[in-house]
Amino acid sequence: MRSPCLQAVEITPANVEAAFEIRVGAEQNAFVAPVVTSLAQAYASRETAWPRLILDGERPVAFIMANFAPKEEEPDFRCGIWRLNVAEKEQGRGYGRFAVEAVLAEARRRGNRRVTVMWEPGEGGPEWFYLNLGFRRTGRVFTGEIVGELLLD
Repeated sequence: MRSPCLQAVEITPANVEAAFEIRVGAEQNAFVAPVVTSLAQAYASRETAWPRLILDGERPVAFIMANFAPKEEEPDFRCGIWRLNVAEKEQGRGYGRFAVEAVLAEARRRGNRRVTVMWEPGEGGPEWFYLNLGFRRTGRVFTGEIVGELLLD
């Protein structure tokens, strides 16, 4: 059951160390980069990256990073989820769903009608998670990752 105290907050000097502490289970490391890598990429793409720390009250439980680049030539990169890391001991509590919903809300706020996500195929990967949230496979593969999409109403 999800806590009513969930929030997606900007990464700041005050909480960046807490974001670094979000670590997935060892078996998931093949499917998602560590938060420190994501934040380096966000810094390099600061005009389009949207990194957020997910808090349950004051407790950091997850990290998500989206990209909003409406002028991007490649449609799959205009509005999408780049990373989702839910702390190993916090998985299965709705934090990942909340994080994705935060991205969807921001996408709608910005006028987007389509959100993409890419995942590495394989046992223990995130495919089932995204499909259960309503994403569907597009049939495209980019650098070995399956491209999924969710059309917003």
